[in-house]
Amino acid sequence: MNKKAVITGGTGFVGSNLSRELLKQGWEVFIISQKEFGYKNIEDIKNKLNIFEYDGNIQKLINFFKDSKADVVFHLASVFISEHKTDDINLLIDSNLKFGTHILEAMKESNTELIINTGTSWQHYNNENYNPVCLYAATKESFEKLMEYYIQGENLRAITLKLFDTYGETDTRPKLINLLNKFSREKTQLDMSPGDQVIDLVHVDDVVNAFIQAYEYLSENKSVKNEEFAVSSGREIKLKELISIYEKVTGNKVLVNWGGRTYRKREVMNLWKNFKKLPKWECTISIEEGLKRMPN
Repeated sequence: MNKKAVITGGTGFVGSNLSRELLKQGWEVFIISQKEFGYKNIEDIKNKLNIFEYDGNIQKLINFFKDSKADVVFHLASVFISEHKTDDINLLIDSNLKFGTHILEAMKESNTELIINTGTSWQHYNNENYNPVCLYAATKESFEKLMEYYIQGENLRAITLKLFDTYGETDTRPKLINLLNKFSREKTQLDMSPGDQVIDLVHVDDVVNAFIQAYEYLSENKSVKNEEFAVSSGREIKLKELISIYEKVTGNKVLVNWGGRTYRKREVMNLWKNFKKLPKWECTISIEEGLKRMPN
């Protein structure tokens, strides 16, 4: 019998790639979407997915879970805002806490036991046990605290994967690699910070494999109730170094104005290091190989 997965955030960058890989492996895939975000990232596989459009009605969500009878929930949906404004607070809370709690309640009501949750390395500013870089990171931590009740009180079992930076060929977000492609192609100047911050880039194929490995680990180890692991390439790269690697690999010159903008209020200058690695998972795609795959 085919395994069944519910994916939240299935129309996003990582979620769409996870959906594709699970379909390749013979899973039946259910995604929870919101119509306003569209289906651009999954047009090639949309007709192979079971799609539930969430409108905030928890009873409809519970019924969907009861019908789907999923083996696991991959919870990737969230709103990311690096520096929030006052008007962003409701969006962050509704998306990252309220919706997530609706998912947990639906799992409880449908006897769906396993969840692979998504956290962020930004929960660990200055490599501290908990020091959120921003309100987004604080909502990620808060959701883990909410999840603890359902683990202790309702017998859910969970793994949280804390992600560093992700990238890949199908990424349409205005993230760093895409910006480098854009500005090198247009031959326009890119204003950047002084460039001494350190980043950890993990290719989306490796990230997807981590989610699948996390499910297998949780499924096979019945004693695991709630654990967290980082999804790290194991390689720290200064922003200045990344630009050099990008130019060498792609042959594209980037006109960078170093110091053209200031660092963020809580720029991550040193990465989180005190983490556990997911058993049996390895990062297999180097930044050099990943950049070779990127469309120019």
